[in-house]
Amino acid sequence: MEHDIEKILITREQIENKARELGEMLKKDYEGKNPILLGILKGSVMFMADLMKHLDFSLEVDFMDVSSYYGTESTGIVKVKKDIDQDPKDRHIIIVEDIIDTGQTLYKIQNVLKERGAISVEIITLLDKPEARITNMKAKYVGFEIPKLFVVGYGLDYNEKYRNLPYVGILKECVYK
Repeated sequence: MEHDIEKILITREQIENKARELGEMLKKDYEGKNPILLGILKGSVMFMADLMKHLDFSLEVDFMDVSSYYGTESTGIVKVKKDIDQDPKDRHIIIVEDIIDTGQTLYKIQNVLKERGAISVEIITLLDKPEARITNMKAKYVGFEIPKLFVVGYGLDYNEKYRNLPYVGILKECVYK
């Protein structure tokens, strides 16, 4: 796997420090509110696990599984494979995402949760790729802003591979072209 990585973009240490920093921000904003921390499967799992270590306030955890990608490209069609188990009505929801690319997936999820009566729906993402955005989607909490590159690792995949790398790296173009 390592030989498929052109360059490490964000190290494990940088991610750990950012998770701590973002955890402090969430604590300040959500202490006493018992929000639902909603991980978007599968990419958010590593980030969410590290983030949760820094959240020492009452919260609940849930997951959604949605898909809009085939290979390296977004299809534009958001498919819900697993819905949230808890009722979002009258709840604060914090959506945890690995990366915001086009923004289409999160735009749809955010609107669905608001339609179901959530008090608030905010997004925390490890990576933000604003150059790729085609919606007016913005996360309140952003770990790292990155250029329009194809990255893997730390939960991010290419055809289900590379998720377990402990860093975010740029995948060599020859691997996916």
